Amino acid sequence: MIRRSAPKIVKAIPPVSSRAAVVDIRYISNSRRKFTTAESGLSNARVGRPPDTTSRSSNIPTVNSDGEKTKIIWPDGRETTFDNYFLFDHCRCSKCFHEQTKQRLKTLSEIPSDIHPMSVEVDKTGVHLTWSTSDSHKSTFPLEFLRRSAYDPPLASYRDDKESRILWNSTIAQSPPNVLYDEIMSTEKEGSTGGRAILKLLNKIHDFGFCFVENVPTTGEKTKELIEKVAPIRNTHYGGFWQFTADLSHGDLAYSNEGLPAHTDTTYFTDPAGLQIFHLLSHPSPPGKGGTTLLVDGFYTASLLSTLYPTSYSLLSRLAIPAHASGTEGTMLRPPLSQPTLRHDEKGQLIQIRWNNEDRGVLGQGWTPDEIKGWYQAARRYDELNRSEDAEYWIQLKPGTVLFIDNWRVMHGRSPFTGSRTMCGAYIGADDWLSRRTALTKKYEIRKKSILDDNWSVGW
Repeated sequence: MIRRSAPKIVKAIPPVSSRAAVVDIRYISNSRRKFTTAESGLSNARVGRPPDTTSRSSNIPTVNSDGEKTKIIWPDGRETTFDNYFLFDHCRCSKCFHEQTKQRLKTLSEIPSDIHPMSVEVDKTGVHLTWSTSDSHKSTFPLEFLRRSAYDPPLASYRDDKESRILWNSTIAQSPPNVLYDEIMSTEKEGSTGGRAILKLLNKIHDFGFCFVENVPTTGEKTKELIEKVAPIRNTHYGGFWQFTADLSHGDLAYSNEGLPAHTDTTYFTDPAGLQIFHLLSHPSPPGKGGTTLLVDGFYTASLLSTLYPTSYSLLSRLAIPAHASGTEGTMLRPPLSQPTLRHDEKGQLIQIRWNNEDRGVLGQGWTPDEIKGWYQAARRYDELNRSEDAEYWIQLKPGTVLFIDNWRVMHGRSPFTGSRTMCGAYIGADDWLSRRTALTKKYEIRKKSILDDNWSVGW
């Protein structure tokens, strides 16, 4: 196994001059910034004429509008411009937005192409627009919504909770994240901790990419019950909840006693599994030996790659890699659209690692010779970082400890083993666990609730 000691990074990743968006996550949890609405004041503005601000509060912005755009001048001097069509499209009055289903009620073709405000008012509750429709449609936009949705230009002070992610290396062994089984399984009654414990688990998975659940009964039934308490189990060609030994019942090396390098699962799915859950039910020793679990923070090693080899980071973010699952009779999985190793969201933040050398298909279709050579160099560099002693966290799982892994971030592997070893577990979809976390946050963590009401806090 290649060993290479990678340098430790303990600060935010600096900008990198490459075609890829850089990693934008932190090594320590940052507090989430909040915006406050104005406290008092009222002003009126007519189209094409600046409002009277002689008696208005300094916390209230100035708003000007014309036939195409509406400009907001914030108290700190920054300016934000919105297309009028955009604003009318995002009206959430009862005629435009269903309060219960949280869905739009009007189509784009119903909005006049020349829509514009006839009058503008601003107060502590927001910006109030009366539109040029036959019924003088009225819209109110909370100031927080306008700050958060600003795009021309974006307000740099708005961040989301991806910043709470904590990158880690092998030293995580000193204090790995964990929660207790009994807390999670407690019933939802007054004073119970069940829902809060599930949120605690999901927050740790979000922040660290993995979490242990301790003191779990060592049966498949109780393990399945635990998983279903967190979120619905995802069915795949392996089934839903699975329990197996090293019998190659599926055409995958996971069903052998071979060692496995750090990898993410189901890269051959259009939508790879969100969470991977493992519970070692038994591995009696003697004669059983080995089978130590390996975890690697793929976001941590990607941040190193971005800093040390920005061109390599760019190639792994741009070149799509085919993947397949072809070892089980009757199964031939190959996503119709290949994806790069490193995937980013619309803001350029790293959101997913797809790294599985064993399931990698035939690459290079449509690539240039330089891209072929460059990708191999980039992939080798990333592989070396993932295999470094700095990055590898080895842990011997024991019956009673269930491991939850964010399969979009943390790679897992194992050492070879001997003897009879029984493992159980399941997959959970990314959308399902993230939805559960969001819903529980809204229910329990009042300090993290948006100051926007329910109608304005959805759809981001």
